[in-house]
Amino acid sequence: MNQKVLETIRKYNLIVDGDKIVLGVSGGPDSICMLDNLREVKEEQIIEFEIYVAHINHMIREEAIDDEKYVQEYCKKYNIECFVKRADVQKIASEKKIGTEEAGRKVRYDFFEEVLQKTESNKIAIAHNKNDKIETIIMHLLRGSGLSGLKGIEPIRDNKYIRPLLECERTEIEQYCEDKKLNPRIDKTNFENEYTRNKIRNIVIPYIKKEFNPNIIQTLSRLSDLAADESNYIELQTQKAFEKILIAKEKEQITLNLKEFNKQDKVIKNRLILYTTKELMGSTQGIEKIHIEDIIKLCQNNVGNKFLTPNKNLKVLVKDKKIFFIKQNTYKN
Repeated sequence: MNQKVLETIRKYNLIVDGDKIVLGVSGGPDSICMLDNLREVKEEQIIEFEIYVAHINHMIREEAIDDEKYVQEYCKKYNIECFVKRADVQKIASEKKIGTEEAGRKVRYDFFEEVLQKTESNKIAIAHNKNDKIETIIMHLLRGSGLSGLKGIEPIRDNKYIRPLLECERTEIEQYCEDKKLNPRIDKTNFENEYTRNKIRNIVIPYIKKEFNPNIIQTLSRLSDLAADESNYIELQTQKAFEKILIAKEKEQITLNLKEFNKQDKVIKNRLILYTTKELMGSTQGIEKIHIEDIIKLCQNNVGNKFLTPNKNLKVLVKDKKIFFIKQNTYKN
């Protein structure tokens, strides 16, 4: 499996000489497998890079303190600097009026960024595997996602977040942990079917394997690769179109040429709206298909000054043959 991880690293250029990487490690099979593999790659000096470990104790499960100790003991054994944070995720979720899953994810990524700054690192490694990718694709399908959603989880994002295990299946990871006697921590909540992802993992995929396609993981992985190639090409064309129609880009506002926008193909228009929103806000969260369609209609029926507010943070104004994307409040991821 070490070779497979190394091939993934080289295929997507995930790690290069001089990188300093923060590894998100929960202590479960995936993350401890990732840590063990990257440690060996580092020790064998195949690539010259540094690693640090970041562990979040969500304070939800009684076993969480044992997970924390397990990660610390592994790091101590191999002289790896380990950063630990305890966060009452349920309390945070309640205060912010968001789901526990969302709160946990935000706490984790905020901490990873904190450790990234503290260690002057440039990348964050996340232990998503091929099964996680397929589960994500199915979730996107159920939500009516477009082509970009079929890509699932990408091996590298923003040239910072890397996923070295993305081409490894969960069974391979579990076998690796057994062979290496790593005795990873097991989160029993992964077997509970309270959340959508767990239902897909524990009910939907096993049913598809049994009744329709025993190779569904490989099949959807191929679909994902095809979708990624086509989506990435469209994204490249979108960037070119954006540069062509851009009038001004400021911190609080982006201005586009209305006439040139209306000349674009519908697919590119859709992507331009998302691309511009992300350039301005840092995310496309809260922008749905209906908002995109409304913005396109607004631009086509250019009579007088008109505007839309897809959400409380963004205003789209059509005025003087221009399209203004205006940031209304501080955007929260």
